[in-house]
Amino acid sequence: MSRYIRQLISQGEGQTLDFKYEISDASKIARSLAAFSNTDGGKLLIGVKDNGNITGIHSEEEYYMIEAAAQLYCKPEVHFTFRRWDIEKKTILEVDIPKAKKRPYFAKTSDGKWLAYIRVKDQNLLANRVLLKIWEKENSNKGTWIKYGEAEQKLLDYLQNNPHITLSKFSRIAKIPLKKAEEILVNLILPGILEMEFTEKSVYYHLKKKNQ
Repeated sequence: MSRYIRQLISQGEGQTLDFKYEISDASKIARSLAAFSNTDGGKLLIGVKDNGNITGIHSEEEYYMIEAAAQLYCKPEVHFTFRRWDIEKKTILEVDIPKAKKRPYFAKTSDGKWLAYIRVKDQNLLANRVLLKIWEKENSNKGTWIKYGEAEQKLLDYLQNNPHITLSKFSRIAKIPLKKAEEILVNLILPGILEMEFTEKSVYYHLKKKNQ
């Protein structure tokens, strides 16, 4: 039993695994629950430090804090499963969050805002308006019309000679409003012509690689 948990911990934090030393803030844990739901799903290990050291949960209240986060601080509610593991006389909670079939899931911030997050490597990053529009169109089940106008051509010409572009850069070179630039990016991402890449500092758009 303990070998399974130790193997998990040895992987380190990443796209589908997050360690939590303790649960003391429902809004912060809601962010992780929503991010996993909006991306590939994943696991939370409660009672484990970022460096992999096992500390164990501090009290039974931590489970109820996760439950409160899933029910009250996530919209819609995140349905998770969990298991308890006893290692070295310490209790670890393994929380499994499935990938959502319909996105987005929102997390309530400490100041009352509802925001959508995604999991990128070992970080929870804020979803941008382009991704929110992609999810909206995916949920509508409507087809996407691709119109190749002057702005679309400028974008594709730029990406033939450059590795990526940002929304603001596209807006400038095409001389179109940001809202229009967002719509074009959405319509080119949905059929798999473009991809988006989230980083801590920015979001980049590039041509989808042919072997994907």
